[in-house]
Amino acid sequence: MPLRTRSRCNILINTLHLCCAAVALCLTVNTAHAQQSDPNTNPKTEPKVEKDVVYGTVADTKLLLDAYTPQGFTGKRPAVVLIHGGAWAFGDKSFYGPMCEALARKGFAAFTIDYRLMPKFRYPAPLDDSQRAVRWIRAHADSYNVDPERIGALGDSAGGYCAALLGMRDTRDNSDTDLAKYSSRVQCVVDFYGPTNFIVPPTAANQTSTGAQIVIAFLGKKPSEDPALYKESSPITYADKLSAPFLIIHGTGDMLVPLDQSTHLYDALHSAGIDVTLVELYNLPHGFLTPKAPKQNGALAEEFLTRLLKP
Repeated sequence: MPLRTRSRCNILINTLHLCCAAVALCLTVNTAHAQQSDPNTNPKTEPKVEKDVVYGTVADTKLLLDAYTPQGFTGKRPAVVLIHGGAWAFGDKSFYGPMCEALARKGFAAFTIDYRLMPKFRYPAPLDDSQRAVRWIRAHADSYNVDPERIGALGDSAGGYCAALLGMRDTRDNSDTDLAKYSSRVQCVVDFYGPTNFIVPPTAANQTSTGAQIVIAFLGKKPSEDPALYKESSPITYADKLSAPFLIIHGTGDMLVPLDQSTHLYDALHSAGIDVTLVELYNLPHGFLTPKAPKQNGALAEEFLTRLLKP
């Protein structure tokens, strides 16, 4: 499975043999070796798990998260907010349960969240809920032994979209007085194949009609009806020198969210001088992430989060 990575300094396009070796190295974790080489790993200590914690209420809708708190570690812990995909219309927080558990064993406090979904809720509900979750974690940092200055976000597809905005955009709705003093910005982002640029016409981005229709449903209008909305809701709009470091992972065979979406974001962040890496996985389709196998699918993300958040 050839892999191409891009960094601020260079572009590496590997041969088939070298790429397969790189993917095997990055995506396969030898548990015994990991336990020996990483003194912060505590695999025998089960994380504390709290499910269905209310992190906010909007009208009559309770917003829930599951918290995985590491045990047996000293000092304040970095946190990761994990946001599921599902075209902003389906899915739930249980998707990231196994990955949360794996991260907690490495010393991260991990929070997987639900957010309001279509068709009842459209943009900006998922953004507002994701930002609320980060601010809620900061407000309750002492309860979960979290360092509020070391919080990362990880998401796939629609969740990758929300995670990206957490790394680039200030709080959109700051009307909750209890959370008003807390920032919703995170210190780093892992984005698995999330849509990032609604401004580009679908034909220019090679986007499928299905993908275009999902975006129209999410925003509630066609591009010609409200171009300002399409710009305001696009993560790429907010790429600047204040953006968080990014790891972007995308399959070259993605027919729902085209690879252009990630290359556009990479280019914008790179131009702004941000620490950004784009990993292109040859011929993988949309939705290849399987958190139930975190050792195989989360190794790249874990390495990035460890480098930036230092558990």
